[in-house]
Amino acid sequence: MKKNNPSDPSGGQLRKKYASSMDVARLAGVSQSAVSRTFTEGASVSPKTRAKVMKAADELGYGPSIIPRIMLTHRSSLIAIVSGGLYNPFYASVVEALAQAIQKSGSNVMFFSVNHGEYIDEIIPDILGYRVDGIISALSIVSPEAAERCAKMHTPVVLFNNKLSNEWVASICSDNVEGGRQIASLFLKRGGKRFAYIGGKKGNLASEDRFAGYLAGLMREGVTDVAVTYGDFRHDEGYEAARKLLAAKRPPDAIFCANDLMALGAMEAAKAAGLRIPEDVLIAGFDDIPAASWPSFDLTTIRQDGDAMIRRAMDLLSKMIDGEQLAGNSLHLIAAPLVERGSTARAVPAG
Repeated sequence: MKKNNPSDPSGGQLRKKYASSMDVARLAGVSQSAVSRTFTEGASVSPKTRAKVMKAADELGYGPSIIPRIMLTHRSSLIAIVSGGLYNPFYASVVEALAQAIQKSGSNVMFFSVNHGEYIDEIIPDILGYRVDGIISALSIVSPEAAERCAKMHTPVVLFNNKLSNEWVASICSDNVEGGRQIASLFLKRGGKRFAYIGGKKGNLASEDRFAGYLAGLMREGVTDVAVTYGDFRHDEGYEAARKLLAAKRPPDAIFCANDLMALGAMEAAKAAGLRIPEDVLIAGFDDIPAASWPSFDLTTIRQDGDAMIRRAMDLLSKMIDGEQLAGNSLHLIAAPLVERGSTARAVPAG
C-alpha cells in the first residue's frame, strides 16, 4: 500500500498546510462556533472555553483567516503600496514611513514593486484581486484607464507626484514647478550665466514640471538657452550626463538636476574635471535626501516634504475608504522649500 507523502503529487492525500478552526474545535473538544467566538473581538465566550481553544490553537499553530471577515464586512484592512525606484533614498524613506502609518491606523500593508518609471496597469488586476481597501502609489505611474478601473471597483487610490484624479483617485504632488523657479532665481542671484538641466526621464511628470519651472524662471530674466540632458534619476547616469555637459565647448556654470542622486553624481563629475564648486559651477538638486547635507557634498536642493505628503495621503485614503467621494479636481500641492547649502554659495561681486 502506498504511503501518503505530503510532497507527492501523484499519490496519497496532501497534508494540510494550515490548521482549520474545525481542527482546533476537535482538539479542544468544543464546537466550531466556540472557536470562532474566541477569535472574534467582543464575542461572548467563557474563560474555560477560551483557555481550551487557545491551548489547542497554540499546539496546532492555528491563526484565524481574514477571508471570512472580508466576505462579511467587505473590508480587508489591507492597503497596497506600489512603488519603484527604491534606490532613491527619498522614496525608500517614504515607503517605510507609509507602511508604519498604515499599520498604526489599524490596517496591514501589501507591497508591490514595479520598475521605476513603468506603468502599474498590468498589476492592477492582481492588486484588486486581493480586495484591498485602498492603494497608495509612491512614484509609480498610473494610466487614466487604470485609474478608471479602480474607480469602477470603488477602490480608493492616492498617487504621489502624479496629476490624475477622479472621484476615487487623488494625487499629491510636491510643488515641482515652484521648486524649479526657486532654483532658477537662486542661480541668477549667484551669478550663473550658462544654464543646464539634467532631467530624470523623458515624459516623467515630476521631472518635466521641475524643468518647466526652471525654464520659466530663467526666461523671466531673458535666458532662453538651456542645455538639457537626462540621467534616469540615477547617480551614475547623473555623473555621465554632467561629464558630457562640462566637456562641451561652452560648458554650463549652473546645473539643476531633477533629483539629488543625479546632483551628487554631477558634483563628482565636476570635481573629476578639476572644477570648483561653487566657484566654477553651481549645482542643485531636488528631494533633500540625507546625503545632500553631508559635508562632503553640502548640496543645495529643494526639499520634498515626505511627512506632509504621507499625512495628506492617509487623510484622503481614510475619507475615501469611509465612503466620502472627492469633489472636482483632487490634486493636492505640497510646498517644497529651497534649502541652500555650499554648492551654490558663490559670492557675487557688487555692481
